[in-house]
Amino acid sequence: MKTVFAAASLAAFLTAPMMSGAALAEPVAYEFDRTHTAIRATWDHLGLSRQSIYFTDYEGVLLLDLEEPANSTVDVTFNLAGGFWVGANQGDFEAHLEHSDLFHVEEFPTARFVATAFETEDGETGTMTGDLTLLGQTHPVTLDVTLNHAGGHPFNADRQVAGFSASTTILRSQWGMDFAVPAVSDEIDISIETELSVASDE
Repeated sequence: MKTVFAAASLAAFLTAPMMSGAALAEPVAYEFDRTHTAIRATWDHLGLSRQSIYFTDYEGVLLLDLEEPANSTVDVTFNLAGGFWVGANQGDFEAHLEHSDLFHVEEFPTARFVATAFETEDGETGTMTGDLTLLGQTHPVTLDVTLNHAGGHPFNADRQVAGFSASTTILRSQWGMDFAVPAVSDEIDISIETELSVASDE
């Protein structure tokens, strides 16, 4: 459910055809702006409310090539032990998330998303398909992606940044996470809002 999440936001950017002087001859390394990235999973709880968790511990390889998307690499790993944010006073729920009922963190401490294909018609909206590995199983996921901005930062034109929104819906039971289905929905909505910066050489 994670990651995936975040990496997905890159699709339109990767396939954008030479946008406003941002086209590059080879892949360029980007990194997440963690203060402006939110990766959220949301579900229906007993028909009473919509509940969410955020994935907070992730590392990614983001090598983006605007001219030749096939040369790009999006590979994000999520560390699940202690890698959730639910809200204040939710320690019991966070512990349950790590339990074998759900993410089974003791046996499967990480999840991973690796992009495999990108499609766009206008260079601003499109899809990114990739393989999501969770609970030891790997299945394809396709995210709808919107490129919000690529180029100089609005407050510092010398700083090159990109911003994306991405979303998808998965069935958690496909990865073997079927605890409390259908009372707690099988459908999990994933949304990603992320900002990226060209990685520094330091």
